[in-house]
Parts: sequence; C-alpha cells; structure tokens
Amino acid sequence: MDFDRLGPSDPGGSSRRSTAPLTKSTTPNPTQKNKKKLIILSILAAVLIIASAISAALITVVRSRASSNQNSPNLRAKPTQAISRTCSKTRFPTLCINSLLDFPGSTSASEQELVHISFNMTHRHIGKALFASSGLSYTAANPRVRAAYEDCLELLDESMDSVKLSMDSLNTFSTLSRDDDTLSNIAGSNEDVMTWLSAALTNQDTCLEGFEDTSGSVKDQMVGNLKDLSELVSNSLAIFSASGDGDFTTGVPIQNKRRLLEIGEISREFPKWIKKRDRRLLSLPVSEIQADIVVSKSGNGTVRTIAEAIKKAPDHSSRRFIIYVMAGRYEENNLKVGKKKTNIMLIGDGRGKTVITGRKSVADGMTTFHTASFAASGARFMARDITFENYAGPSKHQAVALRIGADHAVVFRCNILGYQDSCYVHSNRQFFRECDIYGTVDFIFGNAAVVFQKCNIYARKPMDQQKNTITAQNRKDPNQNTGISIHDCRILPAPDLAPVKGSVQTYLGRPWKMYSRAVYMLSYMGDHVDPHGWLEWNGDFALDTLYYGEYMNYGPGAAIGQRVKWPGYRVITSNVEANRYTVAQFISGSSWLPSTGVAFLAGLST
Repeated sequence: MDFDRLGPSDPGGSSRRSTAPLTKSTTPNPTQKNKKKLIILSILAAVLIIASAISAALITVVRSRASSNQNSPNLRAKPTQAISRTCSKTRFPTLCINSLLDFPGSTSASEQELVHISFNMTHRHIGKALFASSGLSYTAANPRVRAAYEDCLELLDESMDSVKLSMDSLNTFSTLSRDDDTLSNIAGSNEDVMTWLSAALTNQDTCLEGFEDTSGSVKDQMVGNLKDLSELVSNSLAIFSASGDGDFTTGVPIQNKRRLLEIGEISREFPKWIKKRDRRLLSLPVSEIQADIVVSKSGNGTVRTIAEAIKKAPDHSSRRFIIYVMAGRYEENNLKVGKKKTNIMLIGDGRGKTVITGRKSVADGMTTFHTASFAASGARFMARDITFENYAGPSKHQAVALRIGADHAVVFRCNILGYQDSCYVHSNRQFFRECDIYGTVDFIFGNAAVVFQKCNIYARKPMDQQKNTITAQNRKDPNQNTGISIHDCRILPAPDLAPVKGSVQTYLGRPWKMYSRAVYMLSYMGDHVDPHGWLEWNGDFALDTLYYGEYMNYGPGAAIGQRVKWPGYRVITSNVEANRYTVAQFISGSSWLPSTGVAFLAGLST
C-alpha cells in the first residue's frame, strides 16, 4: 500500500522511498552560478585539506579499508596496545586500526592523543571526498540525481565545519591529563563535540539516501568518494564518547554525573543557551522590534522577497540580525538560510498571516532534503510568528515544509503545514515551542536532538489505506546524542481527520533507523491514537535497539495497557530517566561557540 515506503527488495527498512514513480523532465544545462559555486567549493576543499594536514603535522593517505571484524586477516600490521584499546571501543575496529596505523606518530601516541588523531584523519577524509566530488560533471543527470549531488556538496561542506569545530573544541583541553579531574568539569564541551560529530554522521547518511533508486556515473562516483566515510565518523564519535568520564544509560550519554542539571536551574520556557536579548525578542510585539530588513510584497519595505533579505544579511554575524517579513504569501524557490548566515531571526506578522509556502515533492523528481519550502542551517537561527507550508498534498508523498539543520535553532509560535514529512528536524540542537504541526506520514522526522514543548501536533486525513505516523527518528549510531522529545504537548486530530478518525490508525512513531529514539512526556493524547501506540517499520527491524518512551501522558489515547511489547519500548517511571529528555539535559549545553569556530568552554580561560 502507499503508506509503506519500503520496496519489496528492501531488507532492513533503512530507506525512505515513495512508491510513486518519479517524474522525468528535461535536464537543463547548469547555470554559470552553479559552475562558479563548484569552483569555489573545489578551492575551499583544497584549502581545508591543506589546513588539516598542517594541524596534524604529517598526514598520509589512508591506504586501505577493511571490515568491522577486529580479528579479520585484513589487518595490515600489528597495532600498539593503545591503538587496540582505542579501536576496540568502535563499531568498525579493523577500519579504525588500519586508518590509525597510516597516521605518522600514531604508534607512539597515547589513547588520549589518538582521539585527536582520529578527528584529524576524519576531517581530512571528508575534505578529500568534497574535493573529489566538487569536480564531477552532472550535466547529463536527471533532476533527482542533480538534486542528490547538490545535497551532497552542501552536506559534505557542513560536515567539514562540524568536524573542524570538534577539533577546535578538543584542542582547548587535549593537553589536560586524564588523571586531572579538570576535563570532566568543563561544562558543555562534551555535549558540543557529540552534537557536531552526530550531525556529520547524519549528513553522510542524507547524502547517500538522496541517490537511492537512482543509477549512473554520478551516483557511482559519489558512492566511491564517500567510501568508509560514515564508518570513520562513527569511529571518531565512539572514541570520543569512550574517552569521557561518564557511562551510557539507555543510550543517553551522561558525561559527568556531578554536573547533571536540575530542571529548576534554567528558565522553564527556553533553553539556557537562548540569550536574554533573544528571549526578549521572542516576547516583544512586532511594533517594538527594530528590524534590520523589512520584507514586503507590496514594496513598502526594504526588499520585496525573503531571498533578497537573506542575501543582504551579513555572513558569520556575531549579533542578532532581524528580518521582518510582513503579512503575505511568499512562494519563492530554494529559500534557505545557509551555514554562513548565522544569528538570523525571521519574524512574521503571525501564523496564517505571514506564510512561506511551496509545493516541491519527491514525486516531482526531488530528494526529500531538496523539497523544503524553507530551510535553515546557519547556527542560532530563530523564527517567530510564521507559517511554513508545503501544499504538494498527500499524493505527492515526501514534501517538506520546514527543514532545520542549524545548531541552537529556535522555532516559536509557528505553524508547520504539510502531509508526509512536513517537519524535517535534520540535525544539531533544536527547540520548538508553541507551534502547530500538521501532517500524516512520518511528519516529524530527522536526527536532531530536538525538544517540542507546548506544541499542538495534528494528524491529518491521509490517503486511502494509509496510516498516520507522527515521528520517524533516524538515529543510526548508538553514540549519537540525538532524538525527538515531545514534552507538554497536545496530540490531536486535525479537523479533516476528526470525522473519520475511527477508520484511520494514528501512531506515535515508527523506527526509521536502527537506534531510533523518541519520547512523549506529560502530553495529552486524543482518542485517535492507536492503543498499540507505535508501529513497526519493517518486521522486527530495530525493535530491540530503539528507545521509545512514554512518561505520565494523559487523555484517552495515553492508556498504556495495550502498548507494544518491544524490547526497546518502555513506560518511564523514574524522574531521573525522564529528566534526561528535558530541555535542561537533552539540548542545553552551557558552552556557546561563536561563528568563528573558536570554542568557548565555560569555566575555563583560553
């Protein structure tokens, strides 16, 4: 049936494909702008590779790749005890050993030094992949392949930054002795590094997912360029995670039990990383806010389009830059706040008044990543009083209204309207408050560390024979600090579903990837929620490795008597366990990194 995006040949349920055929269209020649972008990316990648090589002293080419079995005969040489111990903590130990042995000085390095070496090696490998990929010719590719290729360039570029931020953060305390308790008292540093490496790993997955169900030389070359890349990032994440002073309980890293935060230590309304001035901007009337740029379709503002406003915003801004979008319906192509556009705040005249809309879908030959009506990846992005919409409709399958990959992103008092895949919480740390989110299949999905608080989550009427699933979380690695937390929200049927809710099954979520993680806490659930609560993705895939939790929810759909009996599902009874998914502990680190990439570590003078 149309609801199930798994093809008959899919063995593990890891892909998210529409059953509808992709529309073919004539492939235009690339614009001069795209050519210029590729040249710039090539130069940038080359510079980053050189910088990484200098920082690592001497880095040689990783000459071989092997399987994940440490006892494999593919080991090229006998590792040192430090390398063996370090790589035994990873999911791909043979690849870890061989890659570290190729690094000059690794055979005399300590386990702590190997953490740094692993980061440098991974950063260089991503740079090589970006450099090799940016020169590919894709003029003859169909729209889907072109979209996937462009996604990959963007995602690889962002991964370079994520790993670089991790390296910079690590550099500030890598000289501290592991016997010195100072390291474990540096608040925020561990959470930041875990977040950025988790995002880099997610980026590689998204890149390759875009090429699913395609073929040709571009795909083949991209797959070759990304060979072992996810595994190397995973290894770096595992090595770093194991180097901390904490443990893992139900998959949640507790880096230092002494600095677990109590809920009362932060504002009850917003994460502590939202600055005092930004909290004020979220509460002030629009008339009292001094905007840097005013967007008006009628011409009585600074510019007429949102794209113009974003273009005029400064790159790497260290101060909050405010774009006020006056009431109107804005349908613009490829609206995106890119990674260079930091500290952007988008303010509208209210939900239903300022509407950013679009209709791209996978049925039109796009990747899911590419369908977003609006996307943001610049750090510290904020949006307030706006409707984000994708009106492609349920028959077009995946069609994203809002995609967020920005770290420390806030979406406040906004509507997100769509059907399948309407709200894409792609990566990094995010916070949604007092938003109304509408959809049908997997309509809150992605691999961010995200908290939804005091939101209304509406299931809409799907296509015939479809089932509604609210979340599809795609955590693929047990060391990623990601997941979806729905806290103090209301789970409701939309007006079009309410009359027929008895004939449509609505579930709280289903596991997209092996370590899928989602929790519902202190939330109202309407009677449209199926008594089983959760739905399988494909047979018994991920049922013993996922983490799905419910804590003190209420309402007719919250009864737990008939819930699934999966090994990974749990009714949370411990306050300590529930607190791990609150704003205070799940997405609030106390460190704050400026846009320059220099790590600011609380409590440590640098």
